Amino acid sequence: MQTKMIIVAAPSGAGKSSFVEKLVKEEPRLVDIITYTTRSMRKGESQGHPYYFVSRDDFEALIAQNFFVEWAKVHTNIYGTPMDQIQEAWKQGKCVIMDVDVQGARTFKEKFPNECRGIFILPPSIDELRRRVINRDGKVPEDLEVRMQNAEMELKEAPNFDYQVVNDIFDTSYLRFKKIVEELLS
Repeated sequence: MQTKMIIVAAPSGAGKSSFVEKLVKEEPRLVDIITYTTRSMRKGESQGHPYYFVSRDDFEALIAQNFFVEWAKVHTNIYGTPMDQIQEAWKQGKCVIMDVDVQGARTFKEKFPNECRGIFILPPSIDELRRRVINRDGKVPEDLEVRMQNAEMELKEAPNFDYQVVNDIFDTSYLRFKKIVEELLS
């Protein structure tokens, strides 16, 4: 397998987690790394799905132990990727796929330049992205404006990725995304 790591980045609400989650269920050669976060659980989430939810103190203790291959403050919370899960997936001959923020994507490209490929998921517009973020939780998130400001900065990073997919119609966009990943795995 040529590609050992696929990094999927996008602004919050663009669909990166939905794409990755769906594809991992369909493609046995992929392993989704479960990252750690200090953010609160949303409705329908549980420990380990889609994150390990930890306190800020526990997260900082893990940083001190060099547990994470990368970590970053995103919006108002901290997210980190554990190295042990990546090593275990590679030991099993699998390709790692992760949805990360643009900071994390940059770190992975630097640390794993030969193994890593990046896919950026774009929303059809910033207005549609705003609508999706609001609809996702059924209410306006307290940090909506922070997310929108970050989204505008993140969208500028799209050209730095190997591939870009506009998530306008989910099923059609997902098929484009899946085709890219299948090509990377062959």
